[in-house]
Amino acid sequence: MTIKDLAAKTGYAVGTISRALNGHPHVSEKARKAILEAARESGFQLNTNAKQLKQTHSTTILAVVKGIGNELFGEMVETIQNHIAQTRYQLLVDYLDEDSNEVTRAVQLCRERKPLGIIFLGGNTDNFLRDFAAIDLPCVVVTHDASSLPFANLSSVTTDDLQATRSAIDTLISMGHSRIAIIGGNRQLSDTSRLRYEGCMQAFASHGIPFDSERDYQGVRYSYQDGYRAVQTLLDGGCTFTAIFASADVMAIGAIRALWDHGLRVPEDVSVMGVDGLPLGSFLVPQLATVVQDAAKLAQQSVAILLEAIEQGCPARHEIVPFVIARRESIRDITQGEAKPCAKAEF
Repeated sequence: MTIKDLAAKTGYAVGTISRALNGHPHVSEKARKAILEAARESGFQLNTNAKQLKQTHSTTILAVVKGIGNELFGEMVETIQNHIAQTRYQLLVDYLDEDSNEVTRAVQLCRERKPLGIIFLGGNTDNFLRDFAAIDLPCVVVTHDASSLPFANLSSVTTDDLQATRSAIDTLISMGHSRIAIIGGNRQLSDTSRLRYEGCMQAFASHGIPFDSERDYQGVRYSYQDGYRAVQTLLDGGCTFTAIFASADVMAIGAIRALWDHGLRVPEDVSVMGVDGLPLGSFLVPQLATVVQDAAKLAQQSVAILLEAIEQGCPARHEIVPFVIARRESIRDITQGEAKPCAKAEF
């Protein structure tokens, strides 16, 4: 099939077809969607230009980062860059909004930049199931378990999000908290948000503690600002709690500020716990209790697996990197009414 065939099939001009396939901005979303869908249904592959055809060797490794403000991914990108810099390859980093389709963006960049392999930082199962078949390069998705997906060229390195959040809620419950509000992400768009929510629900169920998701859960974006706004919404809605669990440290930090602005002290009035283990959390007052993900190991393993696949043709691998519960100063034991000392962070 040619571009002219696509033009005949969709009714759009050849120039419009070309611009849509090449990601040109001057195409309406309606036209772009129709053209890309027609191309996908027809198995159409865009021919690269003559200059690209002459490039028989590429040294580019692509990193597609889902979440412009995701500080954990920022840490990982730095580690990935350091490791790639010690090889003959060069790293191209592309940032997307957390609600964007990371796979279709990667497909577009494969046409334009011809990478040898791709590291996805963040991913959504539906996006991979729908669109990943168009990619035949070795790929690794980080912080997302792809072991159940039917792609022989897709590896994954992740933390067990469900067990991590279940352990976090178990920790808060063991310290006497039964009224726990949760700040999480969009469970429909983010597998990480969904798994972290399910982990929380499993913990509540195992302890026989009811949870009203309409009242006690706020699904927001992963940012300081949205963590702040989530607490405002919870308080304005009459939600009462002795602890807040946030699905990311940035949300937890925003939540602490919002509590302070409402005259509530952490941890004297409300305990707060996050996920990620960002270095910033160790320097806050109080130090942020969190589920520590090993960002360095996640990044290192993703690079190692990808290079093995590129250079040795190794099959896909799926690894789970352990997490650690860091009991720090932002949570307190209320079983006896007084705060018990929490472990100090290591710098």
